Amino acid sequence: MATEIKAPTFPESVAEGSVAAWHKQPGDSVERDELIVEIETDKVVLEVVAPEAGTLAEVLAEEGDTVESEQVLGRLGEGAASGGDKAEAASEEKSDAKPEAAPAGGGQAHEVKAPTFPESVQEGTVASWAKQVGEAVKRDEVLAEIETDKVVLEVVAPADGALSEIKAEEGSQVTSEQLLAVFTEGAGGSASPTGAGEGKAAASADDGASDEKVGDKILAPAARKLVAEHDLDVAKLEGTGKGGRVLKEDVQKAIKDGSAKKAAKPAGGAKAAAAPAPAVEGERPEKRVPMTRLRKTIAKRLVEAQQTAAMLTTYNEVDMGAVMDLRAQYKETFLKAHDTKLGFMGFFVKAASEALKRFPDVNASIDGDDIVYHGYQDIGVAVSTDRGLVVPVLRDTDSMKIADVEKGIVDFGKRARDGKLGIDEMQGGTFTITNGGIFGSLMSTPILNPPQTAILGMHKIQERPMAVNGKVEIRPMMYLALSYDHRMIDGKDAVQFLVTIKALLEDPARLLLDV
Repeated sequence: MATEIKAPTFPESVAEGSVAAWHKQPGDSVERDELIVEIETDKVVLEVVAPEAGTLAEVLAEEGDTVESEQVLGRLGEGAASGGDKAEAASEEKSDAKPEAAPAGGGQAHEVKAPTFPESVQEGTVASWAKQVGEAVKRDEVLAEIETDKVVLEVVAPADGALSEIKAEEGSQVTSEQLLAVFTEGAGGSASPTGAGEGKAAASADDGASDEKVGDKILAPAARKLVAEHDLDVAKLEGTGKGGRVLKEDVQKAIKDGSAKKAAKPAGGAKAAAAPAPAVEGERPEKRVPMTRLRKTIAKRLVEAQQTAAMLTTYNEVDMGAVMDLRAQYKETFLKAHDTKLGFMGFFVKAASEALKRFPDVNASIDGDDIVYHGYQDIGVAVSTDRGLVVPVLRDTDSMKIADVEKGIVDFGKRARDGKLGIDEMQGGTFTITNGGIFGSLMSTPILNPPQTAILGMHKIQERPMAVNGKVEIRPMMYLALSYDHRMIDGKDAVQFLVTIKALLEDPARLLLDV
């Protein structure tokens, strides 16, 4: 008896999704709980696993089809199914193409496609290839990363094997479900499959898909691209990949710590030939690079915020002495108890959560001509990455402990820098906190994160002479800035909200006593 494979139950806010990728084809055997198909919604990618062991007998929703919650996607049978059960012409063409790309060992070939992008995303950019032609990979290992204007999407291996051809190079623009590469099961360890594979390996070498030796260093393509962009000295790079191969992460680390600043332009190979000609003496060099998708989106949203909101900013300052004393007293105990460091953000998030409860207008948002009052506090924390600023959201911060906040922020920061945050983790906040102080900012005017109506800016802690009880004392002071939408929030409420945060931070016991 056939078993139905259904789409997951979507959240209330998600009406439909798209079939992103089938990891099994009709006739393939599957194990219980093995990944069969991925469904991509406008917020997150959902995995559909086999309800039981068997054979995929029929596919009812092709890749790219729009599906609803709990819609039947396919059927599992006990015996092998004929490839003819899949009637669509596109599938037949794919099936016909498989032997052509197969190596002598008879491995099955798969088309590696870009994920199905959400409706709001038109196209993406191939950010990097983690694997090269002929390099052995395991099933579900990351092959490539596609950067959209919202998130970085991973493309994984459909089976154990190797890439036999790369069709979309790093930096190229791709659309939803565009063919990125050809993958062969069972291959690996050799970059020269028989027949068409030899031509493919040569083509990929011509277009820069393979590694390149520069001096005594072997550079991956993504690493080569960064080296050229930042004009680095290859000899100073330390490779952590297999056989000392220099990876993208190694170059990013060198850029960050400045350990590989240019002494001479890398020589040799196709990249050297394609590099811009060096500036002649007396010439003022310039470099023009396209905006990343994330940077375009950031620019668009910031301009929209200024054009659509009546934005004002109010300032205050807070004496951080009490919080700093608490940190000094309990930092070791806190680290042992919670396995995370006690920072400042935990105090600010908790203080903001309490202030948001007292001033619901600050926690509200504007939707057309309606005001939406939120009965919960979801606080976004701005995180800076190499790709740009992202704002992951801590949910229900009122019920979170300071340790939970600190762990969440550390996790967000790490995954944001690795491009691992999901779209759903960066949507739906009711308030935002941004900390320019970690970069040395003494005072700034943060810009709203629509549709939110307020954002809190933290800044550098600076020792300043202050009048305390009629005497001058040197105190650790921080300027606070609250930008708010005057359409929604009156000046009195904005000022009192900021004063409340100041009072809670200068006397942290108030956070426990709720006063």
